[in-house]
Amino acid sequence: MVDALTPGAAREHFDVDQDFIAHLNGECLAWAGMDREALQRALQAQGEDWFGMVSERCPHLFASAPVFISEVQLRQMQDVIEAAEQALGAPESNAPLGVFYGYDFHLNAEGAHLIEINTNAGGALLNALLIDSQQTAHLYGEPVGDTDLQQAFIAMFRNEWRLARGDESLQTVAIVDEQPESQYLYPEFLLAQRMFERAGIAAFIVDPAQMEARDDGLYCADRRIDLIYNRLTDFTLTRFSHLREAWARQQVLLTPGPAHHAKYADKRKLAWLTDADALRAAGVTDENIRVLQNGIPQTQIVRAEEVQHWWSVRKDWFFKPVSGYGSKGTYRGDKMTKRVFEEVMQGDYIAQRMAAPGERKVCLEEGAVSLKYDVRCYVYDGHVQMIAARLYQGQTTNFRTSGGGFALVRVVL
Repeated sequence: MVDALTPGAAREHFDVDQDFIAHLNGECLAWAGMDREALQRALQAQGEDWFGMVSERCPHLFASAPVFISEVQLRQMQDVIEAAEQALGAPESNAPLGVFYGYDFHLNAEGAHLIEINTNAGGALLNALLIDSQQTAHLYGEPVGDTDLQQAFIAMFRNEWRLARGDESLQTVAIVDEQPESQYLYPEFLLAQRMFERAGIAAFIVDPAQMEARDDGLYCADRRIDLIYNRLTDFTLTRFSHLREAWARQQVLLTPGPAHHAKYADKRKLAWLTDADALRAAGVTDENIRVLQNGIPQTQIVRAEEVQHWWSVRKDWFFKPVSGYGSKGTYRGDKMTKRVFEEVMQGDYIAQRMAAPGERKVCLEEGAVSLKYDVRCYVYDGHVQMIAARLYQGQTTNFRTSGGGFALVRVVL
């Protein structure tokens, strides 16, 4: 049996890279697993309170197995990211670029498919912890991304400050979300706070209501805030006028901000990125148009007057709200009831042609189970800092699946 062979001997059984990748992801192979004890030690090293909180409230935060990808798939993702960045245009001079962009892909036999761009992608610090825990585990395949992720992240925030203010004097950061302690990824906020403090930057985890607007800027605990690491899902800051006004007056640096979301993460941009005529009219090169057409599932804006058309073709499409996040309000067309479909047609939605996610078999105590996965590339200034995956069951990603959660990604050379 191939399962019992060494990695090298197993590799020789497959003539096509993609077949071997499918084998690695489709079987429970002892030599292709990860060091669970090393991950446990890394989690415990963050402190008993932190470890206890993760264990209690996030039992499915980290997946039970790594995900394997090929060099071809890696190149495809990198090419799509580069083409999208070029199509969307260069950033304004002296403007922050936006931290932790997430380019989310589905990988299958037809290639890599960009399904979404996020401008406040969560999980970066948690995945950095996961990756670091496996540095000496001698895992099969190779990691992707920067060697020292903590240093790369700090350099990213300092660069945001330097672009906007022209100096290196970043002193105070607020990690901002609504009711942050109730958020599922609150453990990551604590990791971010510690990262800033180790770099000599004072960091606060706060709800917007805890921030006080004064004549010269925003304050938290009587400290003037230089930079807001924005985790809010009110992307236009409509409900937080004091933050928006301070940002508009350049009294505080906000990253990522409303302009970043409008440029990259408004899902109508996916429709534009798959419209060859619109891209050509904007001066996008034929080669980049080809990459985008091949690498992003066809996306269209849903219009209420086209209700009959969308009902007839719905089974081939996935419906997403324009301003949605975290898979909220998203529907597979073949799973939609008539009532839900009618609500979608009256809402502000895009439709994206189905691109099946990859599958990874995970071995649990109760037996083997096949989970879906997507791959997230964390990107700053067009550079892929690292790549992680999310394993799940159901229509969309979640952290409620036994054996699922954030997963290592390893490239098979």
